Amino acid sequence: MAHEHDEKHAHHDAKHTHHDGKPAHHHDHTDIDWAVMGPLLETQAELFAPLYERAMAWLAKERTDPGLIVDVGSGPGVVACLFAETFPGARVVAVDGSRPLLERARARADRQGFGDRFGTLAGELPEVLAELEYPADLLWASRSLHHLGDQRAGLAAFAERLAPGGTLAIMEGGLPYRFLPRDFGIGRPGLEARIDAIEAEWFAQMRADLPGAVTETEDWPALLTSAGLKHTGSRSFLLDLPAPAPDRVRAYVATWLTRVRDIYGEALDADDRATLDRLVDPDDAASVHRRADVFVLAAHTVHRAVRTGDKGL
Repeated sequence: MAHEHDEKHAHHDAKHTHHDGKPAHHHDHTDIDWAVMGPLLETQAELFAPLYERAMAWLAKERTDPGLIVDVGSGPGVVACLFAETFPGARVVAVDGSRPLLERARARADRQGFGDRFGTLAGELPEVLAELEYPADLLWASRSLHHLGDQRAGLAAFAERLAPGGTLAIMEGGLPYRFLPRDFGIGRPGLEARIDAIEAEWFAQMRADLPGAVTETEDWPALLTSAGLKHTGSRSFLLDLPAPAPDRVRAYVATWLTRVRDIYGEALDADDRATLDRLVDPDDAASVHRRADVFVLAAHTVHRAVRTGDKGL
C-alpha cells in the first residue's frame, strides 16, 4: 500500500493519488505502476508539506521524543522524511506494499542525511507490521486505513504495534480539494462539486469491493476507543496555495485533473468532459497551465490516540 491524496490519494490520494502524495483516487492497486507513479506522489506530498508539518507540530506536543516512528503506507517517503526532520532523535520506518516506492523513500532519506536512522519494511497491511522489531512510539497512518476491508480490525492491529504510552495518528477525512472558482468561465459552473459526487460513489464501491469489507460508521474517535486506545484529540489542517499559482502547482493540478478525466470520465456528461479537456490542454488559453485563478485548497483531518496499557510487542 502506498501513501495519497494525497501521496496516496494519488496512490494513496492513483492511491490518494492519495498517499501522502496521490491524484486521486484510483484504488485498484493491481494495475498501478508505482515506479511510474513515484514522481507524481512525491510532487503531491512535497506540495502538501506545509500541512504535514503543522500536523507534526501538533503531534509533537503530545509525543516530544519518540524513539521509533512508523509511517504506515508511506509511499515514496516524503512524509516519513519530514518525520525524521521534525524528530531528530527518532528512528523512522517507512512501511508500504510497493518496493519501488520504498526504494524512492530510502534514496530520499539518504539524500537528506537521515539514512542512518531510516528503515523500510515491504508487505501488505496490517500483517507486515508483525515484522517490526520494536514497538512504535508514534505510528502514523495517512489514508492507508481505508484501503483495508476491515478498518476496525486494522486499527486494532495498529494499536497492537504501539509501545506503552505510544501514539497512533490516523489521517482520514477532511474536505474535497478545490483548484478553481465555482464558475471559472467555461462549461457549467460547479464542475468540482459534480466530480466530488462521482468520486464519493466510486469510493463507496471501492470500499465495498475490498476483501473482507466491513461497513463501519466512520466515527474515528469511537473506533480508536474500540481498539483499546484513549482518543486525545482530532484536528484538521489546511493547505492554502493561493492564486496565482506557480508553474509547479499548475502542473500538479493539470495532472490531477487529467487523472480525474481518465478515471471518472465515463460518469461525467459530455459538457463536463469537454471542459476537462480544455482545462488540461496546455495549448488552450483557458487551461490550468495558463489561468490566473488556479489555486490549491485542501483540508485533512488527523485523529490522535494513545495506548495507555502496559503491553508492547
